[in-house]
Amino acid sequence: MDAALSDVVVIDLSRVFAGPYCTMMLGDMGATVIKVEQPGKGDDTRQFGPPYVAGESAYYLGLNRNKRSITLDFTNPAHKQRLLELIETATVLVENFRPGTLERQGLGYEALHALNPGLIYCSISGYGHDGPYANRPGYDFVAQAESGLMSVTGDIDGEPQRVGSPVGDTSAGMFACMSILAALYVRKSTGKGQHIDISLFESTVSLLGNVSSNYLISGAEAVRYGNGHPNIVPYQAFRTRDGYIVVSCGNDRLYQSFCRLIERDDLAADPRFATNPQRVRNRKELIPVLQERFLQRDTADWLAALRAAGIPCGPINTVSQVYDDEQLKARGFIWECEHPTAGTIKLSGSPMHFSDTPTRLYKAPPLLGEDNAELGCSE
Repeated sequence: MDAALSDVVVIDLSRVFAGPYCTMMLGDMGATVIKVEQPGKGDDTRQFGPPYVAGESAYYLGLNRNKRSITLDFTNPAHKQRLLELIETATVLVENFRPGTLERQGLGYEALHALNPGLIYCSISGYGHDGPYANRPGYDFVAQAESGLMSVTGDIDGEPQRVGSPVGDTSAGMFACMSILAALYVRKSTGKGQHIDISLFESTVSLLGNVSSNYLISGAEAVRYGNGHPNIVPYQAFRTRDGYIVVSCGNDRLYQSFCRLIERDDLAADPRFATNPQRVRNRKELIPVLQERFLQRDTADWLAALRAAGIPCGPINTVSQVYDDEQLKARGFIWECEHPTAGTIKLSGSPMHFSDTPTRLYKAPPLLGEDNAELGCSE
């Protein structure tokens, strides 16, 4: 076996981000992913641009490698029959329609479980398949707002802010992939599939992490700390003489080393700042003092000194700087492939590294209906 999921066949009825992100990860691990798209239109993200290359949007290309594309219209009896034939021998189905949509087409979990009892049927929706919000549409921006994530993101005295990338969609795709892998493990023992119900809302709430726990334990409303941390100080961005730097003193030992480095041992001895709980309580007094010190040197000087002292730190990179980073290149994170119309393209790679069954790029993101002939489909 040269791929972890080489015996898995995925029928991908999803579109836009969360579902395609999930199935792309399964494809990276070797699963055969058959992307089913609407004839003549395809995945909505094919129109999410610019930028485009040879008529394909960068958005679509970034989410759909390692897949085959076929076009089927569920309302066409012949097309639906071909889809059912594919599902009958598949291992996994992923869909992100609004709850009830596929049931009305005879493609819901109960109907397909009867057809293929071993099928793992993963649904991704805005709010899940039950509860008072089940029929509402799901969007990442709305999920970030309703989950509380935006309320704790942004400047302390500024407006709530959305995270710059679709973290709600991404997390839902990751939780879906994780759940599918667990269901595959169960299937090995029982031979049976099951229904997985993933929501953007819960996935995004899960990203709150310690912020959720702080509220649930204390009952105190969470607030924004800008680039600071609610439970650790100093753990934030600082302005330098020529830019910005982030510093993370995750324990008292690191803080003491940090104080020695900046030649302010008095800040380590001061009872207001000697321990992390005291620093959290007195951050308004401490942070301005540290900020004034950082303004005295350039970012590169601070990075060199902090790293030499073993203190976690880093620059605030632009995206172009990230993809020019020697660590990312050394890890092989940038993948290249030959696209049928766009020529050589670069894609963001997989963060999953396996010693025996590595993730890899098997197939360029497909053109709409590219695999119709091979898989017995026609418009």
